[in-house]
Amino acid sequence: MRRRNKWLAWIIGIPVALVVILAVALALFDWNRLKPTIDASVSAAIGRPFAINGSLDVQWRREPQAGGLRAWLPWPQVVANDISVANPAWAKQREFAHLDALRFSLSPLDLLLHRVRIPTLQLVRPRVDLERDAQGRANWNFELSNSASPSRWALDLGAIAFDAGHIALDDAAGRVRIDADIEPLKQAIPYDQIVAQARTDARAQAERSAGRGADRSLRSDDEAPAESGEAAARRTAYQFAWTARGSYQGAPLEGSGRTGAVLALQQADQPFPVQARLRIGDTHIALVGTLTDPLHLGALDLRLWLAGSSMARLYPILGVTLPDTPPYATRGRLTATLGRHGSRFGYHGFRARVGGSDLAGDVDYVTGGARPKLSGKVQAEQLHLADLAPLIGGGGSSTTAPPPAASDRVLPTQAFRTDRWKAMDADVTFAAGRIEHGASLPIESLSTHLVLDGGVLALDPLQFGLAGGHADGALRLDGSAAPMRGSLKLHARHLKLKQLFPDFEPMHTSLGEINGGATLDARGNSVAALLGSANGELKLLMNDGAISRNLLETAGLNVGNIVLGKLFGDRTVKINCAATDLAAQNGLFRTKLFVFDTQDALIDVEGTVNFANEKLDLDVTPHTKGFRVLSLRSPLYVRGTLKQPDVGVQAGPLLVRGAGALALGVVAAPAAALLALVAPSHDSGDANTCTTVLQQMRTPRQPASVGKPRR
Repeated sequence: MRRRNKWLAWIIGIPVALVVILAVALALFDWNRLKPTIDASVSAAIGRPFAINGSLDVQWRREPQAGGLRAWLPWPQVVANDISVANPAWAKQREFAHLDALRFSLSPLDLLLHRVRIPTLQLVRPRVDLERDAQGRANWNFELSNSASPSRWALDLGAIAFDAGHIALDDAAGRVRIDADIEPLKQAIPYDQIVAQARTDARAQAERSAGRGADRSLRSDDEAPAESGEAAARRTAYQFAWTARGSYQGAPLEGSGRTGAVLALQQADQPFPVQARLRIGDTHIALVGTLTDPLHLGALDLRLWLAGSSMARLYPILGVTLPDTPPYATRGRLTATLGRHGSRFGYHGFRARVGGSDLAGDVDYVTGGARPKLSGKVQAEQLHLADLAPLIGGGGSSTTAPPPAASDRVLPTQAFRTDRWKAMDADVTFAAGRIEHGASLPIESLSTHLVLDGGVLALDPLQFGLAGGHADGALRLDGSAAPMRGSLKLHARHLKLKQLFPDFEPMHTSLGEINGGATLDARGNSVAALLGSANGELKLLMNDGAISRNLLETAGLNVGNIVLGKLFGDRTVKINCAATDLAAQNGLFRTKLFVFDTQDALIDVEGTVNFANEKLDLDVTPHTKGFRVLSLRSPLYVRGTLKQPDVGVQAGPLLVRGAGALALGVVAAPAAALLALVAPSHDSGDANTCTTVLQQMRTPRQPASVGKPRR
């Protein structure tokens, strides 16, 4: 029995003694002897020099956060001081990164399973210099060593703990230079307090950028429910502050913000709080929210505010093609699901103040395909028509192109910015139920489906309420072609004259309407070039209206103003019917039928308008009804250009090209075509007065005076 106990003591005592000896050896071991081996191994793995310049120390402690058997064993607590990682030879700076210290603990049991399990990696005073040159070489891309067989070891990193530090970015390829400093806060700040402060600051900036009223337009987010991830974020706090300065795409940049202290890499239910305020040029960006699951490029969930002079200035910042706009301010919820081969960004529940317009909607931006794509729905709760002017070249200052030089042209020559159309695709529906407009263009509602695919822009359908009537059609602009190709189909019905001309008193009691249609195809990179190459037709009917020189002058119709003055003087002329049928070929618009039926005469206009050079070649022939004003018997010529027209009385006996056209019935076919535009008025059961005029034109008549000189 005594001998058996002796053997049992030896069996138990020897392993215990070995463990004790090993523990003493590990405790007394000079870990600095391993630095050359560690430096060489890491340098070979990352392809550039790595060095532990200070001491390397290992202490053994139990891990309080561990469970099960791991909680009973002591864990090695590693502290490596003064660590440096060198830059490649082409970089400007000598070091890529420097740490005052690196601290972490290892699970000893997991090492037996070839797994390096590190719950938290603490970076002490990191300093990082990020650099990319004009050739696209980036110092954050490491040349990792390739092994013939996959490693049996796996890294399991739970979280990264930050400390005060400095980060610099010098990106020559992207034209970005940023220096950022990170410092610990004196005391942690709760998440809700940061959200409230960010909202207040963003609203103040909205007022400064978009003017008075912007704050009220964005105020509804006071009652917004908690976003996903915010409930968990409220259990965290901001513990570090950062400031940044530099330049972005040539514009000055400055910013500040706050972050959490520990970035969880494995636990998606532990969000990392972030907050930022940035100014890039005159664009202001504010955000507050969370980052989750960063190891797998997981997700962002942010409240985002933007404000600036034009949304077009967001293109170099966001990479999203947006139009020129008046000053704006917007807020919404930005979510992102990030991936190595494509990402999805959503800007949902957003509200925006653009000029005097209030917008709202949901949009998504997806990358990873042939081109990124923007899709969604946008509604205008209140749309000021003047805010659309910069989009269609109708006024305002463009932020993307200088204004065109002064010339003798009347038509806009400013080029469309089709270069950005190819940067992304789009599929967006837009609707505006309430439109604030001026007297010049009384649009009441607007809806369209915008599709941008490979540089081809389509608005189909394009529908809007106008002057008590409606118009619908489709517009297509092919920006992938050089020059750009365009096509337009538009139909207008029941446009009320008294609403189209509310400041013209003779129209106040008019029941007249305008009906029309246009089908045009063209090529060119500006409005002038498109009209100067147009092919197609334009038809227009107006019944029971009136016209005066003052009205034409206000509308900017210089040619009509002069012609009307020579025919009727300064008096207002009642028009029973005006009918126009124009055929276009390569920008040359020819009158198939162009007549005005007034109380005094039937005015016939024949000739051409060349939009390629804006030259006029028209003859105006009045056919007097009975014994009227003698001057109405004199035909007129219209020559010159749209900007400088030359209008005069035809000299001597003359058979004008179209003098007998109405009587000969050569306008029968155009008149029949225009009859399709005649529709009964919504306000009256009376027949349209143009019906009688057009029916008469359909009946061929041989004049008795054809070929005879006028007296």
